[in-house]
Amino acid sequence: MTDDAQSLMDRMYRPQRHIYDLTRKHYLLGRDQLIDRLNPPDGGAVLEIGCGTGRNLIRAARLYPKARFYGVDISAVMLDEAKASISRNKVATPIVLAQGDAAGFDPNALFGQPRFERIFISYALSMIPAWRETIAHALDLLAPNGSLHIVDFGDQAELPAWFRELLAKWLELFHVRPRAELESEFASQARARGLVHKHAALYRGYAFLDVAAFADAS
Repeated sequence: MTDDAQSLMDRMYRPQRHIYDLTRKHYLLGRDQLIDRLNPPDGGAVLEIGCGTGRNLIRAARLYPKARFYGVDISAVMLDEAKASISRNKVATPIVLAQGDAAGFDPNALFGQPRFERIFISYALSMIPAWRETIAHALDLLAPNGSLHIVDFGDQAELPAWFRELLAKWLELFHVRPRAELESEFASQARARGLVHKHAALYRGYAFLDVAAFADAS
């Protein structure tokens, strides 16, 4: 974990954390589609990398109460908010949180859990400088028959140019940089490991939803 990255995220999110979920729901599109398609096996371990306020983990835990849930984030401020949110929402399924760098954390040291049946990353790669390394790390943490699910900003290819320009300027204020090569990079890394890659463009390319899974993953 780099101190600079942690400090940046903490500074940015400290004044935003209490209104983060309320404001982001209008433009972090595709998160619920990702969660609805996770379908982890009973007793399976599910990890969110870049878990933020815990919003996604809470939804997933309610939807899949027989799975086990874990979240990692570099920001101590957001983890504090996530813990408070999980407590307020009285989630019956335990959710274990830990601080770590997305590209290099040790899940066995943090959670006592070396592999996961499902891993998902929601709108975090566009904020992580080492986003390619993060994808590689996540893929390497998959259990046999596991799958990695990613949703993030797409190329907005079917949206007007003025909208793309306005969105890029807005996102830059929050140190968010959509990864134009996300689909190709994810596909390349997945196939190199023998996984099947599937890609979907949502809302005219506003968001990309990608999945890498072993051919016989349920």
